[in-house]
Amino acid sequence: MQDKYSSADVEQAAQSHWKAIDAYKAVENDPRFPKGKYYACSMLPYPSGKLHMGHVRNYTINDVMYRYLRMNGYNVLMPMGWDAFGMPAENAAMANNVPPAQWTYSNIAHMRAQMEMMGLAIDWSREMTACKPEYYKWNQWMFLKMLEKGIIYKKTGTVNWDPVDQTVLANEQVVDGRGWRSGALIEKREIPMYYARITDYAEELLDHVDNKLPGWPERVRIMQSNWIGKSTGVRFAFPHDITGDDGQKVQDGKLYVFTTRPDTIMGVTFCAVAAEHPLATHAAKNNPALQAFIAECKMGSVIEADMATMEKKGMPTGLFVTHPLTGAQVEVWVGNYVLITYGDGAVMGVPAHDERDFAFAKKYNLPIKQVITAEGKDYSLDAWQEWYGDKEISVVTNSGKYDGLKYKEAVDAVAADLAALGLGEKKVTFRLRDWGISRQRYWGTPIPMINCGDCGAVPVPEQDLPVVLPEDCVPDGTGNPLNKHEAFLKCDCPKCGKPARRETDTMDTFVDSSWYYMKYTSPGSDTMVDARNDYWMPMDQYIGGIEHAVLHLLYARFWTKVMRDLGLVKFDEPFVNLLTQGMVLNETYYREEDSGKKTWFNPADVELTADDKGRPISALLRSDGQPVSIGGTEKMSKSKNNGIDPQAQIEQYGADTARLFTMFASPPEQTLEWSGSGVEGANRFLRRVWAYAYAQKDRVSAAKAVVTAGATTDAGKTLRRELHKILQQADYDLKRIQYNTVVSAGMKMLNTLESAKLDDSAESSAVISEGLSIFLRLLNPVAPHITHVLWQELGYAAVNKDILDTAWPLVDPAALEQSEIEMMIQVNGKLRGSVKVAKGLDKAAIEAAALAEESVQKFIEGTPKKIIVVPGKLVNIVV
Repeated sequence: MQDKYSSADVEQAAQSHWKAIDAYKAVENDPRFPKGKYYACSMLPYPSGKLHMGHVRNYTINDVMYRYLRMNGYNVLMPMGWDAFGMPAENAAMANNVPPAQWTYSNIAHMRAQMEMMGLAIDWSREMTACKPEYYKWNQWMFLKMLEKGIIYKKTGTVNWDPVDQTVLANEQVVDGRGWRSGALIEKREIPMYYARITDYAEELLDHVDNKLPGWPERVRIMQSNWIGKSTGVRFAFPHDITGDDGQKVQDGKLYVFTTRPDTIMGVTFCAVAAEHPLATHAAKNNPALQAFIAECKMGSVIEADMATMEKKGMPTGLFVTHPLTGAQVEVWVGNYVLITYGDGAVMGVPAHDERDFAFAKKYNLPIKQVITAEGKDYSLDAWQEWYGDKEISVVTNSGKYDGLKYKEAVDAVAADLAALGLGEKKVTFRLRDWGISRQRYWGTPIPMINCGDCGAVPVPEQDLPVVLPEDCVPDGTGNPLNKHEAFLKCDCPKCGKPARRETDTMDTFVDSSWYYMKYTSPGSDTMVDARNDYWMPMDQYIGGIEHAVLHLLYARFWTKVMRDLGLVKFDEPFVNLLTQGMVLNETYYREEDSGKKTWFNPADVELTADDKGRPISALLRSDGQPVSIGGTEKMSKSKNNGIDPQAQIEQYGADTARLFTMFASPPEQTLEWSGSGVEGANRFLRRVWAYAYAQKDRVSAAKAVVTAGATTDAGKTLRRELHKILQQADYDLKRIQYNTVVSAGMKMLNTLESAKLDDSAESSAVISEGLSIFLRLLNPVAPHITHVLWQELGYAAVNKDILDTAWPLVDPAALEQSEIEMMIQVNGKLRGSVKVAKGLDKAAIEAAALAEESVQKFIEGTPKKIIVVPGKLVNIVV
């Protein structure tokens, strides 16, 4: 055994051993694990080329869980794969003039090597890669099955169109209304796209948030519920006589809207329609100003979040519709905040009781009519007040027959009157919209459809799957390169046999991530999933970032329910428990040019000066000695250049140090602030671990590497009691995924072992051997390399197997028993000392011992009035 800790030697030895025995290969129904399966999975990464510290933290959390559960008798699965399709690969391909496939596969190889350096307990035999045909074949197969069932359909959808690059852009590629590459103003265009009817599952998705996801964080469940957005209200029409060029009334003479506040219907002072609405189109025919405004609206964002924060603009159409209950004429406006894809593409404007409408009305001097009042609340036209929109305190006013009604009563009354007129009805709507899965991009799963001039869109026959994506294309920013790839495009129509062309749209990458975790369970299967999926799923623990709390999880839940309805799986929800780990933060430093442009510098390149309390006061760039500005602590990112390279950390300190620091610095669900001194401290601790083990190797050998012991001496009993108390708390913290305090427990345990005052007896050696075996097993989930090698070197493996397959240490109740207890002594309620007494001593003896304690006698004169004994805790002497 080496006398000094060498992380490189230790980690190479451990990883070589694990690889040689295929340590992490998971087998269904493995008889070695009596407690059955446990599937713990981290969200799969995008192969960007390098791991970042967020990856290290996420996968270490998963790995700690794996090792702890395996030692406790569970058959644990920890797989890994690659979210390998998508826009970043196309961007990199354009920047480097290489095919996305070449860039992606190279990155995967590099990142996999980095993961192996971390010593993660990954079963690589189950690795999946989203851009390989053997995986995306099943995306295509599911597409066809969903098309058969009517869950997939085609319709015209609104997209962001870059007129210079001649391509559709994703929302994230639109920056300040312009294309990210060309800088051209983006246009809204209507193009045919494929959609998945996720709205058919909206009610079930919402119901299961409340009833089947108890193991999810509350805030994620709220986010899911809000995104689905169930609303109960009334859909009704404003009648009109506006006729088109064909002499027929536009939309049969009815402008439909939906509202959750029909109790405010008498406060309508305008209606707003989307730029694409038929009434807007009709009004603009002979109105150049309105045509220009509509064109401006069509260049706006289609992102709902942007719509909520953008400046609200409008223009009157000159058209009027009729209020269905009062007969009053209501002016119609075009509003840039109204989306044609939501509801009927029109809204009723009630500025007195809707914050958005209030701002719009104030801007354009539109009438504001109060129709809601609340006891004790004053109404003002000068500024929006939150109570205006609170339906719980609402009472209708200025509304004729509805005056005095509360919200629910008013809704029922208004709905009944609209229904009697044939103009409206109660309706439940959802914020959730059907999932547009078409992407006008190359690097994705080809949609398995063929476009025939005679037959239209024809599905690819199932036996012809997969439709293989050519991997030799290099995007150049001028649209989808598949449109120029004749070998891919040319085919025959499966129906009529005539020449036809393949669909060039590819699938949204959320399709890839909606079911990948099930493919892990069935590697090599000639079906989408097989019986092995029934063994592992549903997943016991899912781990990933909060940024995926809505869409990825929602689409995965939807995809699972569709698979269930197709008879592929037998469960309703894919993830039993969810952990959303916090972000990794680091300091930021920059210089700002006169133009406002900021250049960011990595913290490793900056020399920081701090005050006597450790607070930063100035910073200099090492390369030129000139000042840089301190930008504060932010999430590690490429844009702020404040990332830490995990590989550099591993090469300098070792993987166990990186793992130990990321687990110790913060609870898993909270943010972690990077600290170079903290990393060095973690490394010092591991060196102490090695040094202590080296110092005790002879004792452990003499005790024949015992892992359970007893003690008869006071020193032995005290050491065992302290160790088992720490183990008891650590075991509790491991169960609740509080890994930072588990590391703290390991540190306390090492301190306890180092400070133990034991003689050279055989019993003392046995107690030390047991204590060290407990400590190594406790630390193993966090620092598996050093604990593996020490377990081997100290001889434990010869008696008790590899540490990986050794049982988790059990708390010995006998060790926790105390022959003596310490009781605090108070005099008139103030602490004056303490006394050690035999456990179980009677009350009179305890009183006598307390009175005899020298530290309290000076506070007692004469005979005490009363002595109160709280068993096992304290004695209060009243004088």
